[in-house]
Amino acid sequence: MSPDTVSKLEPFTLPLTVDGTRVEVAGLRRDGTGTPLVFLHGFGSTKEDYADVIQQEQLAGRPVLAYDAPGCGGTTCSDLDAVSVPFLVTVAERVLRAQQIDRFHLVGHSMGGLTALLLADRDPGRVASLVSIEGNVAPEDCFLSRQIVTHADDDPDAFLTRFAERVAGSRFYSGGLYAASLPYKVRSGAVRAIFESMVDLSDHGNLLDRFLGLPLPRMFMYGEQNDSLSYLPKLAEGGVELAEISHSAHFPMYSNPPQMWARITGLVARAEAGA
Repeated sequence: MSPDTVSKLEPFTLPLTVDGTRVEVAGLRRDGTGTPLVFLHGFGSTKEDYADVIQQEQLAGRPVLAYDAPGCGGTTCSDLDAVSVPFLVTVAERVLRAQQIDRFHLVGHSMGGLTALLLADRDPGRVASLVSIEGNVAPEDCFLSRQIVTHADDDPDAFLTRFAERVAGSRFYSGGLYAASLPYKVRSGAVRAIFESMVDLSDHGNLLDRFLGLPLPRMFMYGEQNDSLSYLPKLAEGGVELAEISHSAHFPMYSNPPQMWARITGLVARAEAGA
């Protein structure tokens, strides 16, 4: 296998029908050897958040899967009102089945981190390791998604516009960069169902205990501007590896990708070594 073949991510599309809703998944994949890496992006982001996996020498030659969630990026969905987090979990299971991926390392950011947690909770034996990049585990994590309640607007386009303005005006790293791309990366009609389900699960889903109960190597990654998250000590006491990323807030893939990738590759290596 040539170096180009090993490093290159190949685009693919996958038509699915999930609970009567038609979805055409747009993804990136790479063949290789070893346990695959599966990446789930956050709200308002896309699979390209993880495209620099090809730059990581320690992960060279390993199979990779990343795809756009329904309503985001290049993935289409016939009913955007259906795109709740449980729906995203079912889509993930279907994509993994279609790609013939049984056991895998799982990395998820924000909405993708919550999806990853629920996916791992359904069948933890399939997950070799889990990196949650500020995935929701408690009500306090809904500082973005709870705006669907605190700044409610019946017009989905208007809500997304005002949401982007608020994020862009925040003091946090990469807020402006993230906000500038939102209109191009997420359909406004998908926002309400996603955000309402994130809030409901964060408030009532017992997520922290479910995360702590996973019998596998786990990392919780967070930006230094979010080091006041109240549950960090409990995660550490429960055996979860904490990864604070400097010069970063909620978006380490934009603010400090070298450090983010170093921590991800480190956990993967330790998980496979049984450390």
